[in-house]
Amino acid sequence: MASVSLERHPRLDSWIEIATDGRILLRTGKVDIGQRISTALAMIAAEELDVDPSMIDVVRTETGRDPDEGITSGSYSMEQSGNALRHAAATARRHMVARAAEALGVDRADLEIDDGVIRARDTNRSVSYAELQGGQPFGIAVDPDAAVKAPSSHRFIGTAATPRGMADIVSGRYEFLHDLKLPDMLHARVVRPPHYHARLKALDDGVAERLAGRDISLVRDGSFLAVAGRDEYAVIRAVDTVAAAAEWNLGEGLEPQDVYERLWTNPRVSLPVVDGGPVEEPVPAPTPPPEGAMVTLSARYEKPYHMHGSIGPSAAMAWWRDNRLEIRSHSQGVYILRDAISEALGIAAENIRIRHAPGAGCYGHNGADDAALDAALVARALPGSPVLLKWTREEEHGWEPYGTCTSMDLRASLDAGGRVVQWSHESCGDSYALRPRSGPGRAGAARLLSSRYLPDPPPAFLPGPAMGKHLGIHRNLDPLYDFAGRRLVKHLVRGLPLRTSALRSLGGYANVFAIECFIDELAAMAGIDPVAFRLSHLRDERARRTISEAAELMAGWPAAEGRGRGLGFARYKNVQAYAAVAVELEVTDAAEVKLHRMALAADAGEVVDRAGLAAQIEGGALQAASWTLYEEVTFDGGGITSRDWETYPILRFDNVPAITTVLVDRPGDPFLGAGETVCGPTAAAIGNAVFDATGLRLRRIPFVPDAIRTAAMAG
Repeated sequence: MASVSLERHPRLDSWIEIATDGRILLRTGKVDIGQRISTALAMIAAEELDVDPSMIDVVRTETGRDPDEGITSGSYSMEQSGNALRHAAATARRHMVARAAEALGVDRADLEIDDGVIRARDTNRSVSYAELQGGQPFGIAVDPDAAVKAPSSHRFIGTAATPRGMADIVSGRYEFLHDLKLPDMLHARVVRPPHYHARLKALDDGVAERLAGRDISLVRDGSFLAVAGRDEYAVIRAVDTVAAAAEWNLGEGLEPQDVYERLWTNPRVSLPVVDGGPVEEPVPAPTPPPEGAMVTLSARYEKPYHMHGSIGPSAAMAWWRDNRLEIRSHSQGVYILRDAISEALGIAAENIRIRHAPGAGCYGHNGADDAALDAALVARALPGSPVLLKWTREEEHGWEPYGTCTSMDLRASLDAGGRVVQWSHESCGDSYALRPRSGPGRAGAARLLSSRYLPDPPPAFLPGPAMGKHLGIHRNLDPLYDFAGRRLVKHLVRGLPLRTSALRSLGGYANVFAIECFIDELAAMAGIDPVAFRLSHLRDERARRTISEAAELMAGWPAAEGRGRGLGFARYKNVQAYAAVAVELEVTDAAEVKLHRMALAADAGEVVDRAGLAAQIEGGALQAASWTLYEEVTFDGGGITSRDWETYPILRFDNVPAITTVLVDRPGDPFLGAGETVCGPTAAAIGNAVFDATGLRLRRIPFVPDAIRTAAMAG
């Protein structure tokens, strides 16, 4: 399978090194944020190199040293890094076998490999990888056509594996970014304005002197304020001192508004979507139902702004010395972050080095990149000492980029046989594409939070519509089903109130929620079982099997009075993993949704790390359940009001259902990205199960008790 990563980094030495002691170092541009990618990559390389996975080290990604594979996002890690390292390892193995044959004076066919030792069968003479290659560069390109092992010979792929670092995590030895301690290190905190649009008007002239008496430095750079010192608790207290001394120009604040109304009335860029991607053509007007249509149904579905809700707030360490900047960050894209910080600070990118460090994983664009710029600004003002800067819970909730609110209008017509003969779907939302990618007008810097408070801020970045297939708002807008008469439209809406960017599955969560709930509504109108309705519109056999696996598990659940069942399905971006979710739940007398069972079926091609893949699928389902039942960012004119776990509740242990997961393994087939495929189907399965239990069709997320009571009263 072609690898874009190999096209960008074709040299074998970019991916694999053999150390003098025989240990094998893997380099990757994909970072491990809890999805176990380092475990899977080690298993792939171990398989091709015929060594035990324990002999392999996966280094943490660092700019200027490791491959630039963009961002760890979009469920691309296995497709990109996995394929690249598979062929790199196969190339390395072939190269070392050729060298061993020459060194041992035998034909290649007479050699066998056991745990990094190449041995001649007839003479029993041997040479190790370390002896052949230890400490030396390969000096060759990766052969993307290098023969890889047949699945029948696999010893490690698909077997049980202990996640890398797990022993240190459970024993408390694991070092997160937040735990770093370096000589002469300073702790730092930012003093935030009340909301996005506030700017510093005045600061008490004596506050810096008072802080200096407490061994605290005040950093002021335009409207950017921060404090730093060696005593972390003293720094935390100093934030309140500076906040009390600061006077802000509040401007007009955030405009209170009905965002769902604004999604349809604000200025917007509208484009038709064809074959999964937008085209620069006029949007076709809706047409009357075609001849032969027996019934037409319309519905609008809505989701609010969602947070990433990282359990640990963001952090970064920065060190400015000799006009060079070193940063440690839990960013998912260290190269694009480096270039954006280069723009923000006006220094050459080659003078910035960013190394990934484990922090608060989030599956999207949370505050990690912003915290890195914060730390860099403090380090620039206080050169010579490493600066560890941490966000608070209130900062994380109030200042991270959110997943946009969205609204989706669907309409479909059915013929007498229950076939969809016309399908229309329009989705409205703000941009998901606000990761700090550099570009004209300091575009990368403009997307970093604190750059807007500097004396010479970059021009505000106005994102254009994402134009690739299944990006942003239109991800999974084009259904996999065999629907006739498709009319698909995306609307990038301007002038919405909150800062947005990438959140797990982007528009796929909302679009699949809408599509799969609407399919249940159509099936009910046609009098057809919803599983049979789906299967009748699908020719893709892998899709049919995935749905059937989940439906079979659901059918086997003992009947329980008062409970409802629902199902949802999608193939992520229509090219990655397939997932079907079945849910059984009840709605209590207090109008609370209680989850009882969840069945997850997924087809992600060849399974490498079975437990890791299951964890991704199950974790994605639980996160989506949390979005669907609890989560909503709230705000007023003074700023974000959902700044803790009480005002922004999430799924708790008392509502985690019993989960059964079926993974359809396809040895020898390409890896299919799986981390985000389950999100939309989970939301739809819950919505369909609520309807099954209560007869109430909830079309606006979250399904909180007030929403359920309102729907019941509306009758």
